[in-house]
Amino acid sequence: MTVPPEEGLSLAQDFPEATYEQWQQLVSGVLRKTGAKVPDDSVPESALTTTLADGIEVRPLYTRTNGNGRPRGFPGSAPFVRGARPEGNAARGWDVRQRHARTDAAGTREAVLGDLENGVTSLWLTVGEGGLPVGELGRALEGVYLDLAPVVLDAGSEFGQAAAELLRLRGQQTDGGAAPDSVLGADPLGYAARTGAHEAAPELRREAAALAARCHGEQPGLRTYVVDTLPYHEAGGSPARELGYALATGVAYLRDMAEAGLPVEAACGQLEFRYAATADQFATIAALRAARTLWSRVVQACGAPAYAGAQRQHAVTSPVMMTRRDPWVNMLRTTVATLAAGVGGADAVTVLPFDDALGLPDAFARRIARNTSTILLEESHLAGVIDPAGGSWYVESLTDELARTAWAHFQEIEGAGGMAAALLDGLVAEQLRVGWAERSRALARRSEPITGVSEFPLLDERPVEREPAPERPGGGLPRVRRDDAYEALRARSDAHLAATGARPKLFLAALGPAAAHTARVSFVANLARAGGIEPVHDPVTVDADSAAEAFSGSGARIACLCSSDALYAEQAAGVAAALKAAGAARVLLAGKPKDAERRAEFLGAGVDEFVHAGGDAVAALTSLLDRMGVAA
Repeated sequence: MTVPPEEGLSLAQDFPEATYEQWQQLVSGVLRKTGAKVPDDSVPESALTTTLADGIEVRPLYTRTNGNGRPRGFPGSAPFVRGARPEGNAARGWDVRQRHARTDAAGTREAVLGDLENGVTSLWLTVGEGGLPVGELGRALEGVYLDLAPVVLDAGSEFGQAAAELLRLRGQQTDGGAAPDSVLGADPLGYAARTGAHEAAPELRREAAALAARCHGEQPGLRTYVVDTLPYHEAGGSPARELGYALATGVAYLRDMAEAGLPVEAACGQLEFRYAATADQFATIAALRAARTLWSRVVQACGAPAYAGAQRQHAVTSPVMMTRRDPWVNMLRTTVATLAAGVGGADAVTVLPFDDALGLPDAFARRIARNTSTILLEESHLAGVIDPAGGSWYVESLTDELARTAWAHFQEIEGAGGMAAALLDGLVAEQLRVGWAERSRALARRSEPITGVSEFPLLDERPVEREPAPERPGGGLPRVRRDDAYEALRARSDAHLAATGARPKLFLAALGPAAAHTARVSFVANLARAGGIEPVHDPVTVDADSAAEAFSGSGARIACLCSSDALYAEQAAGVAAALKAAGAARVLLAGKPKDAERRAEFLGAGVDEFVHAGGDAVAALTSLLDRMGVAA
């Protein structure tokens, strides 16, 4: 028998309502059992608070009372936090935009046609310095219907010549109008940030503004500028910093176009904004939502109609998060980033191929990249709901926090004379340097883990080789990757392997049964592999009598004791002394003894240092490789 549901029936009606205070008591009980330090006893959940970049704190639980669950406005209306268009991406999904950076026209044409025939809806072409020669653009786009497939150019200082060539090609096919959503890619300030060519920026800015004025009158639907935050993201910028720089750059371009005679409303239509999408899905979702509401505020302050503040967004999966080791994991990172970009309301999304950090992607990598969007759109129906994160207490709160922090950064840049001045006098570079240094410490301590690199690396993985990518213009802001420090360690190990036929080794002296030593053996083995050091765990367990012989046969010069605190108290001193007598150049102990006397006892018996969770893994591994005689 089917019982019809009662009007307003709540599945929780027969259970007592839980309160926030009850949850706090449960949290406090768990923390006491684990021995965790609680900064504020009256707020036990403070021990579970996470601090993001820019000092933004994320609480473990958001509710009606401590979160913001009221999304502002509606999709397609100011402040556009819920989307720039009323229909969002529900009608046709986001624009699947593939990047192409080959320098040869034939290879570019083959890749372009393959993409367009298999799900890609627009093209992002690197043209000019470090890319396809401007004169080869026609050959590369042969067979492409330019009135159907939008083309986005990335031509650095040659945007004027590249734009003229693209419009010439378009004029040969039809009446000269460009496909909707095509972008000529002018970004003089981004070019100065990339290359340090600040002296060229004023003339390039005048050229871009004049081009925008012509396009407004002759090429409706075509955009001239890209406000690209990737130069700052790739230099280590945080989400809020990137948003602040985007606002300052966008305002600078509005001023340039105003001087060229364009009204603010028309000038806004000449801009597209490019943001990085990372595997931190909530930060990406919130950043895209915050970017729209911030730009809406700027445009309204400029006196333009509210609808002119609808920001067009192009999200690119983060180059900084892409790893060179175990690159297959990048597929997972880009999938999460693409999901976040879609949920965040990006109009166009570029999925970088998993082998992007290794060189030019092959056909398989490009196929996986474009199919990432296809699966999320066609099988997961991700675009079917507009602003699905809207109303989430956490996402709404994070959106507001990012917006406030980014607005403060924007005001700081404006107070320094604007984006051009902040780039020229080194303010932007210094802000990015400080932020990246802080993040590098988190990466070194593995509080920000990198799967396949700093966590669970594969020493015997087969390297993935790709055709080298063209050298991109540089000389300005640095380009960083999360795996830089670990890549340098692994490169030392690879060179040692090539020179000697073996990797540097670390002998794991496991004490007692597996139940006692497995956790710390796994920790040390994982740590060693992150630096390209081969852990030797044979035999499974040793004691003071067998340690010397086992170490001598391991081929290692350094050993590490691994076991429980209880067994350390019984055996560590004897085993450490035996290892030193057998010739161990250094003896480590996995763990961090809290008792000062016990620590002193271990040091006196031959233990040289302690390795533990939360320590500086990069420093420890660098020291180990140095002591193992591995060349830097």
